[in-house]
Amino acid sequence: MKFAICNELFESQPLEKVAAFASEIGYHGLELAPFTLAERAEAISPEQRKQIRKTVESAGLEVVGLHWLLVKPAGMYVTHPDPAIRRMTSDYFVQLVNLCGDLGGKVMVIGSPKQRNRLPGVKLAQCFDYAVEVFKPCLEPAARRGVTLAIEPLSGRETDFLMCAADGVELIERLDHPNFRLHLDVKAMSYECKPIPQVIQENAKHLAHFHVNDPNLLGPGMGEVQYEPIIAALRGVGYDGWLSVEAFDFKYGAEKIARASVDYLRKVTA
Repeated sequence: MKFAICNELFESQPLEKVAAFASEIGYHGLELAPFTLAERAEAISPEQRKQIRKTVESAGLEVVGLHWLLVKPAGMYVTHPDPAIRRMTSDYFVQLVNLCGDLGGKVMVIGSPKQRNRLPGVKLAQCFDYAVEVFKPCLEPAARRGVTLAIEPLSGRETDFLMCAADGVELIERLDHPNFRLHLDVKAMSYECKPIPQVIQENAKHLAHFHVNDPNLLGPGMGEVQYEPIIAALRGVGYDGWLSVEAFDFKYGAEKIARASVDYLRKVTA
């Protein structure tokens, strides 16, 4: 398994500095949030895309992919009852697919809870229908670019749609496409009614990507979650992909969180 870290932890630091530091302390990849690069994906020129990729790769890292996809621009919404908004959101996902491919990324983590929450009057079944409608046009472009869209179940503390791995699998099975798979996040799985290793084992055939963190919003090893059973479960199902650090509480500073996380990951995967 390879270690990556999400770039928004470093806030406004230059990408060159972030990549150099991450490589120096033992990471193998950077996962990029598009809103840290530009207001809209299409605003990033071909030349800028080449430079971003070169900056990351020159530091000895890979661009893992994208996450926090719908923070910007405003107005995107996966489960909105207005078909025009759904079409706009679907079209934007295609733009994100192309950005991801141009940067050398292979996965797009679909979280963005505020852009998928159920709006008043929208039933759960409608949310699934709307989500299928939004994501279906993105799948063939994703296949052409070698990009996997990975749906991220999130806890009820963050969203009221796709709140567990089983919900994510339901959407995956409805779309029935090899480029639409499952992303699992330790913080989110901590609120499931099943132990994290069991969630991993039951959903292994759909698993494409994995975020490591803690319910306290810090990095792995910085809270109560013990990772030895999680790593054992991942190895048991044959997962050999990324362990990507995503923290939400920056109070200790990016450098300390990044270093503590990768040191812990090295320890529990040794």
